[in-house]
Amino acid sequence: MAIIFFMKLLSAKDLSHTFEYELFHDVALDLHEGETIAIIGVSGSGKSTLLHILSTLLHAKTGEVLLLGENIATLSKKRLAKIKRNDLGLVFQSHYLFKGFSAYENLEVAAMLSKQTIEDELLKKLNIYECIKQKVTELSGGQQQRVSIARVLTKKPRIIFADEPTGNLDKLTANEVMSLFFEYVQEHNAGMVLVTHDETLAHMCHKVYRLQDKKLHRVK
Repeated sequence: MAIIFFMKLLSAKDLSHTFEYELFHDVALDLHEGETIAIIGVSGSGKSTLLHILSTLLHAKTGEVLLLGENIATLSKKRLAKIKRNDLGLVFQSHYLFKGFSAYENLEVAAMLSKQTIEDELLKKLNIYECIKQKVTELSGGQQQRVSIARVLTKKPRIIFADEPTGNLDKLTANEVMSLFFEYVQEHNAGMVLVTHDETLAHMCHKVYRLQDKKLHRVK
């Protein structure tokens, strides 16, 4: 049987980072098409910081990150902005929605920038179809989180970076949302890096890493 090699979407090696103290060092991981990775660890271990480095929001103290085969340290601002706009989707516990806009207008901005369309089926799956015309400030925290998830998936990113994306959702909705993420990754040959405290959720991913004692350890 022929072996199928999937494209490497993300590659990181020798990453280290410090604030007032060293958070981690010698971190390495690879993410391929159709693959999901979870990063777990205690609060303060540096999980979110690592995710921010992988998603270009922070620069590592040392090491390198390759996105879609390109070293982000050597990219022009224009090229990096294009990758972030079209290929990366970031979901955080804080929603970062435009508060003066309706939920739909928030999605329109993402769709316009990435040249994609807003799909009613996605809105229905996230159970926000009926409230999509409401102002963000009129929505519950859970609804706002689902709008932020819809905004990311509307972009059709190659890589999803998710930091506790279901933290504001009830268990049933959280499971439905995560199923939607996993379904998206498989259907679009995308990849996902997930930071979570939920080890049950983490083990639904293909690979699981624990950030502990300043190092990233593979546990699955």
